[in-house]
Amino acid sequence: MAREQHSGGTELGRFLRARRTRVKPGDVGLPASSGIRRTPGLRREELATLAGISIDYYARLERGTETRPSPSVIDALARVLLLGEAEHKHLRDLAASADGHETAPAAVPSQSLPPGTELILESLRPNPAYVVGRTFELLAANPGGLRLFPGIEDWQGEQRNLARYVFLHPAARELWDDWDNAVRSSVAWLRGLAGIEPGAPDLALIVDELMLKSPEFARTWDRYDVRGNTGGRHVYHHPEVGDLALGYQGMTLNGTNGQHLVVFYAEPDTPDYDVMVLLDKAAQGQASKPSASSAQ
Repeated sequence: MAREQHSGGTELGRFLRARRTRVKPGDVGLPASSGIRRTPGLRREELATLAGISIDYYARLERGTETRPSPSVIDALARVLLLGEAEHKHLRDLAASADGHETAPAAVPSQSLPPGTELILESLRPNPAYVVGRTFELLAANPGGLRLFPGIEDWQGEQRNLARYVFLHPAARELWDDWDNAVRSSVAWLRGLAGIEPGAPDLALIVDELMLKSPEFARTWDRYDVRGNTGGRHVYHHPEVGDLALGYQGMTLNGTNGQHLVVFYAEPDTPDYDVMVLLDKAAQGQASKPSASSAQ
């Protein structure tokens, strides 16, 4: 990712610095300062004191000249920075990566689907379902899963990427009831991957494109948020079938490099379920595998 390759330091140091600026003194029990604070969030010395480490040691962590924090130091930093479970794990991964323990990034992960995936997608109807690669490439979908994102069927092959759709497709802002949450979730997932495989070519392709084309992506990327994305609920304002609220679950496909099956659901005998069925019927005739090979 070109922007970060020239910014100096390490991913560990940049993450610590970004998260430190977001913690207010009052959040960690410190009295509010009566003067003007030139540094947003906590000062380095405040964080170091609360974490029980020397100021010089913490400064070296941020600068990237210290790359081997102990597990107890990582846990203390996570506590002071108010990190959640996913963010705490990300901090541990960054520490391992900074210490040179990371696995060298592969070329580009295979996009071949495990046997039976398309049959599973079809059997899940009328529930919308799709398979994405680790950087949100839309590898396969049943008709409702494809039609859930209006206009994406007009994109061809490798252009079909859900992160690209969130930020660059004109229908996206109106589709999600909470588009900002879709933005944060997409970026946070990619941020997590960047921490453990910063040089991955598939990640660099989508991040560099979105940094160039989307100011919203660039602003959110610089926040260094990290979160899991295995389940939840979305409310959609769909231009063809109307409003619907769907729960969803994401499951990693065994034997793949980060492919996820995502399935949406609604309680039977509810208006949302009826709209979900309508979406499936409206989508009949759509291609079930929107991959590069089938779109050409």
